[in-house]
Parts: sequence; C-alpha cells; structure tokens
Amino acid sequence: MDINNLIQVITVNAIPLVFAITLHEAAHAFAARHWGDSTAYMLGRMTLNPLKHIDPIGTVLLPLFTMLVGGIFFGWAKPVPVNFSALRNPKRDSIFVAAAGPFANFVMLVLWMLVLRLVVSQEANSVTQFIFESARAGINWNVILMVLNLFPILPLDGGRIVSGLLPDRLAYSYSRLEPYGMLILIFLLVSGALNWFLGPLVETTLKTLYSAFGLLSQSS
Repeated sequence: MDINNLIQVITVNAIPLVFAITLHEAAHAFAARHWGDSTAYMLGRMTLNPLKHIDPIGTVLLPLFTMLVGGIFFGWAKPVPVNFSALRNPKRDSIFVAAAGPFANFVMLVLWMLVLRLVVSQEANSVTQFIFESARAGINWNVILMVLNLFPILPLDGGRIVSGLLPDRLAYSYSRLEPYGMLILIFLLVSGALNWFLGPLVETTLKTLYSAFGLLSQSS
C-alpha cells in the first residue's frame, strides 16, 4: 500500500474506528457501574474520551503495521477493568457487562446506516462522498467488532457471556483457558481460520442490515 492510499484509508476510517472502539469500551464501564462495580469509573474509564481507551501499541502502531505489511487490520484497545466479584450478582451481571460492548457497536451500526441512507439521497460532491465512505467504514468496523467480540473465546466478550451461561463447574473449567485465549486468537488470525469462521457471519450481517435499510445496492 503506497503512502497516498494509506493516508486516504486512515482519513476515511479514523473517526468511525475511534468511535467504534471508544463507545464499545465505555459501554462496558457504564454497564459495570450500573450492575455494582465502580472500578472502571474510579479509574476514569467511564468516559467518551478516546484517549482513555486507546492503547498506543494495540490501537495505533500495530494496526498501521499490519495494514502496511499485509493489508489487514489487527489490534486492540485498552480493556476496561471489571471486578466481577463486586457485581451484585456476579454470574448473571457479568453477562450484561460483557454484552454491553457488542450492543454499543450494534447501536452505532444502526446510526451509521441512517447516516448512509441520508447521504445517498443528497447531491454528490466531495463532502457527501467523504461522509458516504466514512459511513460505510463505520458500518464495517462496527459489524467486525461486534461479531469478533461475540466469538466464544476468553477474554473476548463472547467468552464472558458463555462463561456466565455455563453451570459453575463447567464455567470454572472454561475460564482456565483464558490465559491462552489471545494466543489462540492470534493463531486463528494468522492461519486464516478466524476469517473462515467469522467472514460468513460478517457478510450475512451486513447484507441483512443493508437490505433492512433499503441500501443493498450500496453494500458492495
């Protein structure tokens, strides 16, 4: 990817991606406090300030490197600290706290769909074209983050949800896999298996939502 294309990609994707990451993490913090744990709130993570959630390496340097080298995106934000034992009902409430992040991405996805629907009805110019591309980027990022984080492997949100739904004994055994979760995730990404699992889910979700908003012609 040459420098001009890279600048264009960053310009279009920066705002949607920052919003997607920031609201995802902030939603975890808001949910945790609502259900009884103020850890994230006391550490200043219950905020819409993206600087509080961005990891310099995982959110900036690594994604740029993977985009330059392989044309793919891989990275992470600073996870919101949650003391699950402080929740009013730790097993049940951990499900709601975990689900809050993907739910925030779903809400943003719907909002970007509305923006796209509005802009396609406007006269084409450089401004509407930029908004159009940014809206599509926002849709794509939020679908990817929503689907990826619902993947049932710890420490992803999907893993937390599964752990909360399992009986105590199975949940304990399942939780012992968490130290290896990131290594498993990286292996699945590098091997291409992650895309094999998640690609069809992302594509189906996108087509369904584009169709629901009458925007199927804009999906490609």
